[in-house]
Parts: sequence; C-alpha cells; structure tokens
Amino acid sequence: MVTFVDGPVGVSVPATSANLGPGFDSLGLALSLRDELEGEVLGSGLVVEVEGAGADAVPRDESHLVVRSMRATFELLGGQPAGLRLTCRNVVPHARGLGSSSAAIVGGVVLARALVAGGELLLDDEAALRLAARLEGHPDNVAPALLGGFVVSGQEAGEYYAVSAPVDPRVGAVVLVPPTPVSTEAARGLLPDTVPHADAAADAGRAALLVAALGGRPEHLLLATRDYLHQSYRRPAMPESLDLVEALRTDGIPAVVSGAGPTVLAFVGGPDADSTRAVLDRTPAGWWSAHLAVDGAGAVVRRGG
Repeated sequence: MVTFVDGPVGVSVPATSANLGPGFDSLGLALSLRDELEGEVLGSGLVVEVEGAGADAVPRDESHLVVRSMRATFELLGGQPAGLRLTCRNVVPHARGLGSSSAAIVGGVVLARALVAGGELLLDDEAALRLAARLEGHPDNVAPALLGGFVVSGQEAGEYYAVSAPVDPRVGAVVLVPPTPVSTEAARGLLPDTVPHADAAADAGRAALLVAALGGRPEHLLLATRDYLHQSYRRPAMPESLDLVEALRTDGIPAVVSGAGPTVLAFVGGPDADSTRAVLDRTPAGWWSAHLAVDGAGAVVRRGG
C-alpha cells in the first residue's frame, strides 16, 4: 500500500527549447526560466490554483495537465491520494515553443513521486522519463526538463532514450517571444510527409556539428544551426518569426525557431556580451525578450513548502 508524505512539497521545472535548428525531434536544451509547483495530499477533494502564464485559460479540475500527470504517476506507484492540493506559479509562456506542456508533465511526475514515501526508489529518473515521454508523446522537451542541460533523445522499438551532452560555459541564449501563440499541432501539420534525400543528409550533418559546437566549439554555431527539415515549412504559421530568424542569421547570429515556434532563440554569450545586447536590441515591437542561461539542474524538489 502506498504511503504519502505529510506537508507540502515543491517542484521547480525549467523551460526547454527543442530542435535547435537541425536536431528535429531529437535535441533539447533546458533554459533558466522556471515554473514552480507545490502539492500536498489532503483528506479529500481536489484544489487547483494557478497564477502567471496561462492562468486565464487552463482548467482547475482533473483535466489540468499537471493533475493528469500526477494521477498517472500515482497509479504507477500504487495508489491515488484521497485528496490533493496543487498550486502552479507559471512563468514559461504557453504555446510559444518553450516547453510549457513538458514542464507541466515533468513537474507533475516529479511532484507526485516526491509526495510518495520512497517514491524515488520506486520510480527512478529513467522510469520517470519513460512516463513523461509517453504522456507528452515524444522525449525531446521532457528529457531536458527532467535532467537539465543539453540532451539527445529519441525512441527506438517503443523505448525512449536520453543522453546528456556537455555545453560550453560560454554559450547562452536570448529568446524573443511574440505575443501570439501557435499550437504545436498547427505547426507540425505544415510539415511534408517526405523531404529530399539531400536535405535529410545535410540536416544530419548539421545536427552532428551542433552537438560538437555546443560542447566546446561555439564558433561553429551559425553553420551548425542551419536547418533543412522543418523551419521553412512552418513559415505560414509564423512569418514574422522566420523573417527574424533569417535577418539575424544574415548578420551572423545563430538563430533558430524554438521548438515548434513561434519563439525565436539566438545563441549568444553571457548576459553582458556584445552579442547578447545586439540580439536584445532587435526585439520586435510587442514581443518580449530575455537572456537565459543553460539550466543544468532540471527538475528540482523542495520539501517543506
């Protein structure tokens, strides 16, 4: 019989950027922008409180994505609590290509695990990744949200894998976030069923170069972030984002569409670097932008409220 811990438990989960240009459905990076969740087992009922990003749109019942992820985790661990309180303080913008759904799923899985006595022994990170990837449908965002840093992930014969790779400490990112969302489904629906063999070969080479560039050769990031598989096909859903990517790249700045978009991510140096200021100065009217470091911690549990 499952035993639940007393008192509140908090979990912090980072934003993520997937694809990073050529690493379609396989490369993901955790960024220093974090959602905060807090949960507590109650005697009965369900209480869901949400503030911040998406607060005016997300449900407050069993259909909430964090709650659904917690329920799936509790089921795997052996039983549901009689009651549950969940508080979400969201910072990661919704439907902008920064992994908001993955943050919710990973946050729910890790929070539920932490609310069960001995939960980490019953559900290790490998099992937690499998569950989160199954709930999300793919691992490219949930893997860095859980593990932190830069992660190469995928699926083979029904099993998910995730391998962490190093990131040069000189590498930072600026995200430029438009005011209008684009759903992942809409962006993915624009992709063709087949692509030319030459494009696939070129993309594979750039993805391999990107792993090396992020790991210690950032001078190659412009070449390494050239994509052939998905970004141009998504232009009808986010023309301003693709225009900005192309303008930045023309000026020698390694810019990509973050995930399915419409956020633009540019690789830069530290927060005070000339490259960072140059990109921040290009923020279009009505958008918001920020310099973010690579987040190496992943999902973090805080006990005691």
